[in-house]
Amino acid sequence: MAAAQALRGALLDSRQRWRDLVGMANDLAFETDQEGRLVFVAPDPVLGWSADALLGQSTDTLLAEPGSPGTFNPFRTDAPVRHRRVWLKRADGVAACFGFAAVPLHDAHGAVIGARGVAHDVTEQDARDAVTATALRRADVLDHVLACMRREVLAPRMMSAGLEALASASASEGVAVVDLIGNGIEPTILHLSGTAAASVIPGITVMLQRGGDEAAIGVTSDGRPLLACPAQTRFGEQVALVLWRAPGSRPWDADDETLVTSGSAIVRVILEHDAIQREMARQARTDPLTGLLNRRAFLDELARRIDRLEAEGMPGALLFVDLDNFKVLNDLAGHDAGDEALRLTAQLLRAKTRPTDLVARLGGDEFAVWLDGADEFSAAERAERLRAATPPALQGVTEGHSPPITMSIGIAARWPGHGEDVDTLLNRADQAMYAVKRSGRGTWRLAGAGGDI
Repeated sequence: MAAAQALRGALLDSRQRWRDLVGMANDLAFETDQEGRLVFVAPDPVLGWSADALLGQSTDTLLAEPGSPGTFNPFRTDAPVRHRRVWLKRADGVAACFGFAAVPLHDAHGAVIGARGVAHDVTEQDARDAVTATALRRADVLDHVLACMRREVLAPRMMSAGLEALASASASEGVAVVDLIGNGIEPTILHLSGTAAASVIPGITVMLQRGGDEAAIGVTSDGRPLLACPAQTRFGEQVALVLWRAPGSRPWDADDETLVTSGSAIVRVILEHDAIQREMARQARTDPLTGLLNRRAFLDELARRIDRLEAEGMPGALLFVDLDNFKVLNDLAGHDAGDEALRLTAQLLRAKTRPTDLVARLGGDEFAVWLDGADEFSAAERAERLRAATPPALQGVTEGHSPPITMSIGIAARWPGHGEDVDTLLNRADQAMYAVKRSGRGTWRLAGAGGDI
C-alpha cells in the first residue's frame, strides 16, 4: 500500500513538473473538457488573466471574436493542428495573435472529450509579416508597372503603359498625370488611362495644398474616392499622379498612399525622360549658336511643306541669304564678334518673317528662309526689307572693326504643277545668291523659272 501511494505521489509530482515545464516553454498551455471549459491553463497569469479566473470558464472568454463566421476555436479542435494563428483577448481587452498547436483528446471509444495544446504570442511577428507581405505586394505591383513600361521605347507610350498597369493593379476607374500649373486656372490632364470623370479635376489643387508634398485622399462631388500625390521634375514641371475609383468603391488606405507615392516617382522619371528626349530631338534639329533650324531639319521640313502646297495648289518662295564681309569681321574682331553677328542675323530673320515661315542656318554665314504661299513679288518685298535692315542691326558688332555687314539674297519662287523638286529649287536660289555676290553684293536677285539668273 505504501509503495502504491509513493508511486502515485511520484506520478503526480512528475505530471506537475511536466506542466510547469510546458508553461515555462510556451506563452499558453491549456487543456479543455468535453464542454469546452478550461481545466488546465499555464502559466499563471496568462494574457493578464489569473489561472483561477479562467479555470472552469468557457474558452469563448479568451477568443477575440467568439462566434464570428470563420473564427477557428483551437480549444475545441477535433483534429490535430499546428501553426494555426488565432486572435485572443487579453484581460485588458487588447487583442493578441497566438500561434497554436493542439490535439483533440479521446475517450476509450474514440469520442472527443476535450483538447490539449500550447501556443506562442506572435503578435509582433504577425505585424512584421503583414508589413512584409504588404511590401511584397507593393513591390509586385511596381514590378508589373515597370515591366509594362519596359516594353515601350518612347516616353509617351511608356507613360500610357505604366498608367494602364497602375490602374489595373489598384482597381482604379481612372489614373491621370495632371499638370498643376496648367492654364493658371485649374489643373489640366497631361496623360490619362481609364475613364476621365468630369468631377475629378475640380478640387485637386485644394486637396494637394492640404496635403503638402505628401499623398492626399479626398472624395469627388459624385462620391468617387480620390487619391493624389504631387511630383516635381528636375526641369520644374509640377504635376500630380491622380487615381480615382468608381462611386461607392472602397476608400483608399495607407498602403494605397504608399503605392501612389512610389508611382509618382516613376511618373517623374518618365516625364524627365520625355523632356530629355524632346530636348535631344530639338538639339538634333537646331543650330546650337542661333537656335534656328539646322540644314537637315530645314530640308526635311521644306520637302513636307512643298508636298502640302503642291496638293493645295499654292506657291512658295525660297530665300538664300549670305552675309557680306563676315570673314573680314572674323579676321579683324575675332570669332566672338563673328558669333554675335550670326546671333543678331538670326534675330533679324525671325523678326522679319512670320511664325509659320521656316528659318534656318545652313552653315557658316549662310541662312535660308522659306515663305509659305509667297510669290515672286512678296518674296522680293521681304528680301528688300532684310537687305535694308541688316547694316543697322549689326552696326554695333562691326563698328570700328570692319566694313558694314550686308546681305546677298537669292530668291527662287516655286509654283505648283511644274514638278520642280527640292534640289532644283535649292540650286536656283543658290545660283541667284552667287550672282548677287559677283555683281557687287548687298542686294537681292530673283532666279528665273528655268534657272536663268
